[in-house]
Amino acid sequence: MTKVLVIVPLPLGAEAVERRRRQLQHVKLGPDIEFDFRPVKAGPIHFMGRHDEILIEFSIFEAGLNAEQEGYDAVCVDTTSDSGVAELRAMLDIPVIATGRASMLYALMLSDNFSLLGMFDPDFPESRDAGRNFVNSVLKISGLEKHCASIALYQTQGDYDMLYEGRENKVFPKMLEACKKAVEKDGAQSICLGSTAMYQAGDFLAENLSVPVINPGLLSYRLVETVLFMGHSQSRVTYPKPLVRRDAMIHAMLDAAAANQE
Repeated sequence: MTKVLVIVPLPLGAEAVERRRRQLQHVKLGPDIEFDFRPVKAGPIHFMGRHDEILIEFSIFEAGLNAEQEGYDAVCVDTTSDSGVAELRAMLDIPVIATGRASMLYALMLSDNFSLLGMFDPDFPESRDAGRNFVNSVLKISGLEKHCASIALYQTQGDYDMLYEGRENKVFPKMLEACKKAVEKDGAQSICLGSTAMYQAGDFLAENLSVPVINPGLLSYRLVETVLFMGHSQSRVTYPKPLVRRDAMIHAMLDAAAANQE
């Protein structure tokens, strides 16, 4: 049996992690692969600005640091920010699969451009600009900014525990409206969901739009199957190993952070 570790980028409880695991119900996978979902030990409450980004990167890095020794065949990082991915690729010989850049590249297999669907929380007005800035930085790092038709934003309160459960009738139409605007006014030829937490809306949007809708988490699970089948892993030229590993130090830092998690 092939085992894949899926790292959830927030320190969530069991019920919230189970909602993330339900992504697997929306994609057809082979019978000989299983996915274990693991939340990080500690991290920020929100995802806004470099303060939060660096905490998420480090917590993801620590969560997957020993995946190979634990018997996993691959790692998936369950966030489109691709946080911690480069660091884990430098530490592990097993493949580490990201969702953000992969979903955009996949969209470009099906179309000439894409729009990214993003959310901003009206309780935190600054999240609008912070979200745009972060997406733009991800696009720049990926070298894909010229292929992005727009960043399509919709407004709703964030809920990392429940996601959109119980709010589908209220939130999904807002998401659809933002996507239609991206297609009709911005010329988007495909839509990339800007967060794996949006997976619950994927089928609804796909049924109501005339362009492909890329659900990043689901894509990553099929992608990891393909990478393992082909026998590939990350390039050591791109991701050289450290001269000296500091695993104990890294774990101690996150253990201390977990003890002070509010």
